[in-house]
Amino acid sequence: MNRFSQKITNSQESILQQTQLGQMCGSKKLFRGRYEILQILGRGGFGITFLAKNAILPGNPLCVIKQLCPKVTNPQSWQRACTRFEKEAKTLGQLGSHSQIPMLLDYFQANGEFFLIQEYVPGLTLAREVRQTGAKSEASVKRFLQELLPVLQYLHKHHVIHRDIKPQNLLRCEYDGRVVLIDFGAVKEQLADSCENSINQAANTNFIGTRGFAPPEQFSLRPVYASDIYALGVTCIYMLTAKNPLEFDYDADTGEICWQKEVDISDRFGYILGKMVKISLDDRFKTADEVMKVLGNESYLPTLANCLTSQKLNNKSIAQYGNSYEASDVYIPPVARTASAIRKWRARLK
Repeated sequence: MNRFSQKITNSQESILQQTQLGQMCGSKKLFRGRYEILQILGRGGFGITFLAKNAILPGNPLCVIKQLCPKVTNPQSWQRACTRFEKEAKTLGQLGSHSQIPMLLDYFQANGEFFLIQEYVPGLTLAREVRQTGAKSEASVKRFLQELLPVLQYLHKHHVIHRDIKPQNLLRCEYDGRVVLIDFGAVKEQLADSCENSINQAANTNFIGTRGFAPPEQFSLRPVYASDIYALGVTCIYMLTAKNPLEFDYDADTGEICWQKEVDISDRFGYILGKMVKISLDDRFKTADEVMKVLGNESYLPTLANCLTSQKLNNKSIAQYGNSYEASDVYIPPVARTASAIRKWRARLK
């Protein structure tokens, strides 16, 4: 049996009949004289994704073909869509130099549709992984965060907001175990904006993201870097509970997910996740750097605790040093100064 064979759904059968690539699926006909279409990988609001192999290159490497279908009906809208597609495709090409982002191999437009050819990454999505093995431990989710936060840092440094971080868009590569972020919303959003009358369309028409994982500002078509932080936090909650965010209750006053009773994690990690999924942008982590810093500091707490002296100062010592080390003009031993600083730092963290 072909390793890519799958059960064809009614929806996929419709795609096979209605699209050029669908009609070529499973045949020996080559798309653009190069790509043999193997199967449908998925379908979204803006297009269809196919798995293909390059029949020209040695070894016939696999690739992913994303067919984007903007709804444009006049020459001005089409030209605008072409310009934006060109710009965003070039941005994806630059991002693909990162090992956790699929490489863009080619892009072009043909017959009123746009095509992206990307590197194929074999492996399971985190959504399927959780369905197969169950909820993850706190340690496992922390490792995931530490692996993915630098990717967000990289994206935001290049002024790109992913807009659709969720378990279905995170692949664990079967070769080396790295987590790869796929299906960027940037190109799709630019194409949506370039469609005629897009300014007057309802928010649901141009919304890029997934309900439950996207924060409120994204529904208002005003995504910011912190929007990706929110989606990543909800993804962590999904990994800890194996529950879709729409399955949780929501706080009637704040609109935030009521997830805390569903997990068994440390208070400190609970604080970090809670701050990642705050509805208010003022209360949420603003950048990946902020989350990385707090998550990194957390790992040092047990070690720092061992540096603290448990011996209380006697009255003579208090009289010598004063009630506050900072207020004292006398010499203070380095160990005493360090212990005081650590206590104050831990108090601020709490």
